[in-house]
Amino acid sequence: MKISVIIPCYQHAGTIRRCLESVFGQTRAELEVIVVDDGSTDRLEAAIAPFRSRLTFIRQENRGGPATRNRGFAASTGERVIFCDADIVLRRDALEKMLQALEAHPEAAYAYASFKFGWKKFRLWPFDAARLKRMNYIHTTSLIRRERFPGFDESLKRFQDWDLWLTMMERGAIGVRIPETLFTVKPRKGGISEWLPSFVYRLPWKLFGFKPRPVARYEDAAGIVRRKHGI
Repeated sequence: MKISVIIPCYQHAGTIRRCLESVFGQTRAELEVIVVDDGSTDRLEAAIAPFRSRLTFIRQENRGGPATRNRGFAASTGERVIFCDADIVLRRDALEKMLQALEAHPEAAYAYASFKFGWKKFRLWPFDAARLKRMNYIHTTSLIRRERFPGFDESLKRFQDWDLWLTMMERGAIGVRIPETLFTVKPRKGGISEWLPSFVYRLPWKLFGFKPRPVARYEDAAGIVRRKHGI
């Protein structure tokens, strides 16, 4: 069973090497690795040079994360697909664990796991449709059955993963949780992967007379996804 590992990159020269080392160090050997550079201006190509013969490299003009992931998927051939962000380090058996979960649960369209963001551990819940409608709790880096993947909505700037899982759920797809921490996201200043404590988003900002920009962007983006899916 071949797994296509699709790695979208934008200005990830500082993190891509550790990501690729973790991918090529997986206990699951039958892999197809595709790196899609979304118009980076850093030294990304130099950073992947030691791995160049072992992967497919695609470069495009800057189009954003959803389009970059879709481009990688279009070039892939694996029966199972995972979108591994370039600031992620996989546990050595991460892909093997995810594949085993899908094989053990033929009713599931994808397998997802808990993860760490820097020092913060995110322990995810078992799949629950009602919870998924309320909150985005499944990470993009999940192993998906190729035939169940509908593509990312390229019009969205944020919450593309939440939109993906909601779209799949509307088509009858469910996920299966692996109750283990299988990867770590390495925070980088100015990167896409940013995190604020959840209580920040729950504060009554109207009473303070202002709203921090990250909170406003979060609420606007979440509202777009909720309206799209009628939730």
